[in-house]
Amino acid sequence: MAATVARRGSTRTVPARRWRARSGALTACALLALAACGSPATSSPAPTVTARADVVADKQAVPAPEVPPTWPLTGVAGTPDPRPAIAVKIENTAVARPQSGLDQADVVWETIVEFEVSRLVAVFHSQAPQEVGPIRSVRPMDPLIVAPLGGMLAFSGGQPGILDLVAASGVQEISHDAGAPGLQRIRTRSAPHNVYGSLSTWWGIAEPGRTAPPEQFGFARSADRAAAATAGSPAATLSFRLSGQSQPVWTWDVASGTWLRSEGSAPATAASGNRLSAVNVVAVTAPHPNTPFGAQGGAPVPTYELVGSGDAVIASGGKTVAARWQKDAQDQPMRLLLPDGSQAQLAPGNTWVELVPAGSGSLTVS
Repeated sequence: MAATVARRGSTRTVPARRWRARSGALTACALLALAACGSPATSSPAPTVTARADVVADKQAVPAPEVPPTWPLTGVAGTPDPRPAIAVKIENTAVARPQSGLDQADVVWETIVEFEVSRLVAVFHSQAPQEVGPIRSVRPMDPLIVAPLGGMLAFSGGQPGILDLVAASGVQEISHDAGAPGLQRIRTRSAPHNVYGSLSTWWGIAEPGRTAPPEQFGFARSADRAAAATAGSPAATLSFRLSGQSQPVWTWDVASGTWLRSEGSAPATAASGNRLSAVNVVAVTAPHPNTPFGAQGGAPVPTYELVGSGDAVIASGGKTVAARWQKDAQDQPMRLLLPDGSQAQLAPGNTWVELVPAGSGSLTVS
């Protein structure tokens, strides 16, 4: 038997035996091909499709919100100057008032020294008054306040042991007694209440690496988002008793949106004539022990124990809220924490910190 095979328009005859062999071979090939297509064991793995990483990133990336820069010590919007912060030790007795420059300080810390006298540590960064003073000598609590700023400290002098504490704090010292530039005695006041200084001169002699300070307190983006504004209770007056000689009062002023300062019953003003005011007033209660250092007549020089934690009250926007303060080391900023452990946000603006001696000082809110 023979089979006829068509081939491009022509035919030829193939013997039956050869046809059956060729037909069987073709059938076997076809079966093998079908088996290869249908058997998981012998099938080739599906190709892996890998998306380009940059394409995936582009599809998933969410644009970061644009947050305007702020001054680190006030939270006020603006482009911070890279200059360092300068802390100045300023006298606060009756003969020293009105002081120069206090109305332009970013932060002012009020402390009690020997003889129950109030002394101020005024910190300048965002503003630059032409003159500051009267400037007095350093005290043991000053390194604890200024070390976190990593900047400069201007003062008139100090006892050797206290000067050692300042040197160990890592700040750049600007001492009148050591002949630092930018400090001089004015003729309109008597010594020792007549040492005044120039911030612009001090910034001009800043050591290499002295740059803008890190943020010390947390700030809300607007006054209505501050901790006291959102979770506080209304308050009109903050009456402090820091010592028998120092009893400052802060009164809320709706028109200016600030707390106005009085020394007892007398309005407190700067030499410029401006009323001393603060957007935030923070009361920090801390132990106030005596140190081995002595003052005139052997009176002990006190300090504050500011490494640790304690009670605090934050006043912003005509309201107050209870908080806790915590400071982990001398060179670490003091943090203000709400009862739930979150960081308290201050209102953008200047801040006065009242250091209340534990056990003898007090704050009355009315």
